[in-house]
Amino acid sequence: MPKYLFQANYTAQGLQGLLKEGGSSRRQVFEDIANEQGGTLESFYYAFGGTDLYLTFELPDTATASAVSLSIGAGGALSITTVQLITPEEIDEACAKTVTYRPPGA
Repeated sequence: MPKYLFQANYTAQGLQGLLKEGGSSRRQVFEDIANEQGGTLESFYYAFGGTDLYLTFELPDTATASAVSLSIGAGGALSITTVQLITPEEIDEACAKTVTYRPPGA
């Protein structure tokens, strides 16, 4: 099943909700979303720095990951970026493929 990294930053509205509900309850919300969509929440971390929240999901497909990302973003509490993760084995498959490419000016 494909894996997706969600990186999120809280809006002022989201921070107010976080202060009210705490961190653990928010993890449960994302576990419930993953289960509802036929996937799993693999990791959930708050962080200092440029990103407030890192989540790793296993989800059935890109359409499902997009639906989750859109729904979370539309909620207004988080701005979110979603990255599809690639396994080393998938890179092996990519390396075995032949692609004809000509760089500009070559």
